[in-house]
Amino acid sequence: MIRQNPQPTRLPDFANLGVMLRILLAVNLLALCAALARNAELALLPQELVELAALVEPPLIACVALLYAAGKSLARLSYGAALAVVAAASALVSALFHVLFNPPGLPLTATPRAALWGAAAALAILLYFDLRSRAFSPAVAEARLMALTARIRPHFLFNSLNAVLGVIRSDPRRAEQALEELSDLFRVLMGENRELVTLGEEFALCRQYLELERLRLGERLRVDWNVDACPPDAQVPPLMLQPLLENAVYHGVEPSPQPATVTIHAAREGEEIRIALSNPYHGENAHHAGNRMALDNIRERLMLFYDLEARLETEAKEGLFRVAIRLPYRKGEVA
Repeated sequence: MIRQNPQPTRLPDFANLGVMLRILLAVNLLALCAALARNAELALLPQELVELAALVEPPLIACVALLYAAGKSLARLSYGAALAVVAAASALVSALFHVLFNPPGLPLTATPRAALWGAAAALAILLYFDLRSRAFSPAVAEARLMALTARIRPHFLFNSLNAVLGVIRSDPRRAEQALEELSDLFRVLMGENRELVTLGEEFALCRQYLELERLRLGERLRVDWNVDACPPDAQVPPLMLQPLLENAVYHGVEPSPQPATVTIHAAREGEEIRIALSNPYHGENAHHAGNRMALDNIRERLMLFYDLEARLETEAKEGLFRVAIRLPYRKGEVA
């Protein structure tokens, strides 16, 4: 069952690229609405828009930069206190820019009015993010994540069971060990999988999966791990890599008459985690050419967890199919 308990209201992540873009777009839309409301002559509207942009854009960009820098500090405050701080900071920045970049001789009421507009815009934007958060969580986002995860399970479980059945007579001890590994994988698959996990846990799951596939494919399956440069405490969506490796085995290794190598590379570059998987590519019309459901699945889950900060790209070139994932580095606790 999907739990319907609402999550505590909190500020958006001001370091998230998607949040920044939505703030910029929303404030500019508010400015456009204000220009349309006060416009008396349509011919003068373009000039009024330019003048309004000159007033709005500098303090807007300064506020976004300030919120980015203070995001972690704001996250430690209660929602009400953080709301007040953001509104006050927006009002102060708007008033300061109004004083510095407007000609002298303006009436005294102009500066307080600019501060009031800054605070009102900030509160309106935060109200939008609150409504958006309530619309997507917890029930809707949890339902989508569980449905996406459920798409992975049948292929993975059927392949794993077939791998165990293939050696149960020839190597009973290895089959017993494989069943123990499979039970560990069942435990992960049967979980809710709503929270981020560490990359170390995801790698462990992938190694178990590949060991089960090696039972079926033997020496035809070769794996090159290059992940020492990646911190194992980096947080990633659960079951992010396993379906990609399943695709690599199914579409890249199985059709190959010769031993084939699946390569996994992961590293931290600045504040990003970059993961690349590659496998032999036999063409779209080759045996086992399949759909892109797993790739679309991963993209949607990355969007749910990271908004616009994560990216998944694919490339088929020079006999290799490559999947590249970029996501922000968020530190978790290694089990």
